Amino acid sequence: MKQAILQSLAVFVIAATAVQAAENATPPKKKAAEAAPFNWVSPLNNPEWAKQILPPTVKHVTFKSPSMGIDVGYYIYLPPGYESSQERYPVVYHLHGGRPGAENKAVRLATYVDAAIKKGTIKPTIYVFPNGGPVSWYDMPEMKDGMGESVFVNEVVPHIDATYRTWGTREGRALEGYSQGGRGTTRIMFKHPELFLSVAPGGSGYGPEKTIQENDGYESETLRFLPIGYNTWDLAKAYAIRKEAPPLNILIWDGTKCFNYEFNLKFSAYLKELGIAHEMLVIDGVGHTATGSYDKNGDDVMRHHQKTFDAHRPK
Repeated sequence: MKQAILQSLAVFVIAATAVQAAENATPPKKKAAEAAPFNWVSPLNNPEWAKQILPPTVKHVTFKSPSMGIDVGYYIYLPPGYESSQERYPVVYHLHGGRPGAENKAVRLATYVDAAIKKGTIKPTIYVFPNGGPVSWYDMPEMKDGMGESVFVNEVVPHIDATYRTWGTREGRALEGYSQGGRGTTRIMFKHPELFLSVAPGGSGYGPEKTIQENDGYESETLRFLPIGYNTWDLAKAYAIRKEAPPLNILIWDGTKCFNYEFNLKFSAYLKELGIAHEMLVIDGVGHTATGSYDKNGDDVMRHHQKTFDAHRPK
């Protein structure tokens, strides 16, 4: 009996030692996944799945870029009644996060828009989800087909106004975005205030933008944005001192658990110092997630644009 117990204990000790060794062992390194190559046309991979999760009035569309001579993709949400009426509609452009660009990255937000329209939270509105280019919403002239900001501003916006029944005015255009798209929204709204009146950058990486400002345009050792001043902080200052700058209705939004939250507070304080009026929407308990932010306070972001649209709605 004693010998059996000792044998059992020995087996247990060996097994426990093996488990501990397995837990402490360094797992074999997996081969790093290669980033998907950038493409100016990037629909969701599974069309059938897309039909199941997206409202039926969401369409993937391409047009020929005048500057690049290639197709550029975008998703567009058309509100209920668009096809059966001759009414014109305001437009919200949502700039996706992440790098490189892809129009599929933020199109799921169309489900929130569709729900808000159907429950009467906002009036029928067109939403566009464009592609930000190889370095999401930055112009990179040294890179082939790398002018992400210019393609959006000079080609996508005019194409939408020419192709769909929009108001075609800055009062009827809104701009928003999340993360990299929030950074892009902020830069574009201060560079091109004549295009948009209602603007709402969310979850923006104002920390990296500060790095760019303080390091001669370098975000990292291998990534530099030129000309000097091509960042949210300097562009905000340039807008503030611009004579007769078109006014902007600004909403900054971020979650309290987002890793960009503290810098969003700092950027808000900076805008106050510059005398740039804006609102700040703090989303309690939410991390760095556009859908999570929309889950909790998406209606508030949409209402921000709606206030501007209602004030300028054609009679």
